[in-house]
Amino acid sequence: MAYEFIRTENRDGVLVLTMHDPPTRNALGPEMSAEIQAELNRFEDDPECRVLLITGTAPSFCSGANVRGFNRRIQEQESGGEQPEPLPWGRMESRFANRDDRVEYAGGAPLVPLRIHKLQKPSIAAVNGHAMGVGMGVALACDIRYAAEGAIFSEAFSRMGLIPGDGSCWQLPRLIGMSNTLLLQYTGDRIDGSEAHRLGIVSKVAPDESLMESAMELAARLAQGPTQSLALIKYLVHRSLDLGFEESLDLAHVAQAQARRTEDHKEAVQAFLEKRPAVFKGR
Repeated sequence: MAYEFIRTENRDGVLVLTMHDPPTRNALGPEMSAEIQAELNRFEDDPECRVLLITGTAPSFCSGANVRGFNRRIQEQESGGEQPEPLPWGRMESRFANRDDRVEYAGGAPLVPLRIHKLQKPSIAAVNGHAMGVGMGVALACDIRYAAEGAIFSEAFSRMGLIPGDGSCWQLPRLIGMSNTLLLQYTGDRIDGSEAHRLGIVSKVAPDESLMESAMELAARLAQGPTQSLALIKYLVHRSLDLGFEESLDLAHVAQAQARRTEDHKEAVQAFLEKRPAVFKGR
């Protein structure tokens, strides 16, 4: 399928998806968002594509949301004559309570992290440059993050007088704790790949020139793995964040019974008995 704002390539079961809009440093606008979601839908339905590796056209990973429509939305809001409440929490609670059943996500950008988060296949972000605002949210939505030494991360929303509307208020505290999250989100300060690694935002930092090689090595390894099992592991980890220990064990027991019925489990047992490497097919 031909796309304008993304590039795709299937390498040995790995979908390499590159955000590609050089004039905006790969800003995530409505068109790119729609293309990414369409490709992820295709990817999830394709048994030959088993792992997602997402990156951006150098020198950026994703510079954030495309801000072209921001001024128009400001003018529309001001024309309504809406008066602010003295305290923001109370006003927000009132608006949330009276919202429509279907939340409208401006520009569609926040739907990309949500779609990646819900993928039933492993996902890896290779952050090769600036990951700003929702661009950082795209990386955080992936299961694993590799960063180049020259990568730059920023929760840049507060610098625009906005809030992190990409899910990072859910993601970051689970990765780096409350205090570090609020420090990054209050200030919008930029951190490099090494600091992101120290905080626990990324799993590995690589020299700029070898980032994709390192990330692809991991992606190819996962693509050769028992992807039915990997999907269940991801499901259990996500669900267990909101469960007690015993409830998580109960859920794992059901998942294990499902895993035991897969062809990959049978192959792993047979390979062990025959003293040879297992050949997994993701079934």
